Amino acid sequence: MMQYFFIFLAFLCGVVFPTQAGLNGKMTKLVESPILAAFLSFLTGLITLGIYAVVARIPLKQLTYAQNAPWYVWLAGVLGAFYVSTVVMLIPRLGVAFTFGLIVAGQMAISMVLDHFGLFDLPVKPISLGKIIGAILLIVAVILIRKF
Repeated sequence: MMQYFFIFLAFLCGVVFPTQAGLNGKMTKLVESPILAAFLSFLTGLITLGIYAVVARIPLKQLTYAQNAPWYVWLAGVLGAFYVSTVVMLIPRLGVAFTFGLIVAGQMAISMVLDHFGLFDLPVKPISLGKIIGAILLIVAVILIRKF
């Protein structure tokens, strides 16, 4: 039963990304800057996570463990900033469906590489013919979205 919850949660994340992009696009128009809109999005997220950490009583002393993190894990924040600010700039130029079609295709490509090699201490899940066919079908879907 828990597996279905996780599947639903993954689907919900898929719903959230384009919705977030649309809202960030609206904010961009209001503040006349995609970078400022992305900053405000991250600020709101930071405040939300701070409130959640307090309400959930997450032990903040564990923050000290971050000092032992390898340098490259800090790139997650940089990548998040790149992602949000880039999506905000792409949506008005490419449209939501085409932008996210490309994003999903990119996500599948790197996901298969991360799984295949078990990068960042992830479990190894080798690339298979079925996965390759699935990725090709995603690329075909992106082309169809762009064409029509």
